[in-house]
Amino acid sequence: MNQQKKKIHYAWWLLIGLSIMVGVGKNGISTAGGLFLAPVTQDLGIGMGSLTLYFSIASIVTMIFLPIAGKLMAKYDIKLILIVAIILMAGSFAMFGLMSSVWGWYLFSIPMAIGSVFITQIAGPVLINNWFKKHNGLAIGIMVAIGGVLGAVIQPTVGNLIATQGWRFTYIALGIAVTAIIIPIVLLVIRMSPQQKGLQPLGMDEVETNEGSTAQQVTAVGVTAAVAKKSSAFFALLAFFFIITSIASFSQHIAPFAMGIGYDIKFAGSVLGAMQIGVLVGALSFGVLSDKIGAKSTAIFAMLLGLIPVGILLTVPENPTLFTVAIVIFGFVVSSLGTLGPLLTTALFGSKDY
Repeated sequence: MNQQKKKIHYAWWLLIGLSIMVGVGKNGISTAGGLFLAPVTQDLGIGMGSLTLYFSIASIVTMIFLPIAGKLMAKYDIKLILIVAIILMAGSFAMFGLMSSVWGWYLFSIPMAIGSVFITQIAGPVLINNWFKKHNGLAIGIMVAIGGVLGAVIQPTVGNLIATQGWRFTYIALGIAVTAIIIPIVLLVIRMSPQQKGLQPLGMDEVETNEGSTAQQVTAVGVTAAVAKKSSAFFALLAFFFIITSIASFSQHIAPFAMGIGYDIKFAGSVLGAMQIGVLVGALSFGVLSDKIGAKSTAIFAMLLGLIPVGILLTVPENPTLFTVAIVIFGFVVSSLGTLGPLLTTALFGSKDY
């Protein structure tokens, strides 16, 4: 019995695999996309606004597909869904390396966004919610933090690759590498629910109701989607998501912004790597803070902190040290998107229709 208690719960192994999947997908594809903007526009002779329109197309596709993705994950095998998703996401990204017209980015941004919905957005919070009854906030913080560590390595590497090998080679190499890393993780580690491993969620045995009922009976408590959608809290949460996502989307424009004021692509890559250090610290901090003082108070703190990088970038962006400091703090704040979004949803409406 004592040996069983000392055994590491499979939820932690799943969290490590999930964190690598999300971190590599997000930093190797989504965030890294900003590093390509300047070299692609210069090489093809197209306007920055014309190329960055593909980000908007991807965002619209994401908005439309997210509710569908949640239903698909509940209905079909999670491993099959994630394998198809990474092929769509990374395969489309690799295809950018073969394009000579901006319409190629517009076209392939659609399947890329569909795959990204599963890999970088919905799989992490849903699986953590399934596997962690205890330490939920910490688990989400660890997931985003590991992504930060991976990003600190991936972003400077991508910047150097573009500078030395060119943007076409880097697009294709990244797409292949991300696929090769994520598919084995999905096959070997990812499971939709603890029941598939004959287990209970982590911490389930510690939760009991006053009537002595088991934790299994209180897992799916909360407000139904039909009721939630009629509440002011639901629309307030939507507004929060819109605002924080709009703020976080600046990460895709950091590289062209930096190069637009005179920095080179290697500096832009190193700054994006530094941002991931902020993501690492922020993710761990927000996860712990949410468990200690609640998701609402933590969200208010994050938003107030976000005013600092805005002030620096508006006033002294030409100072490389302050520019880097601002981006690190920005990364700290951006990590709230991956941590506070899911935690606020659970805090407000529970896990019944999460």
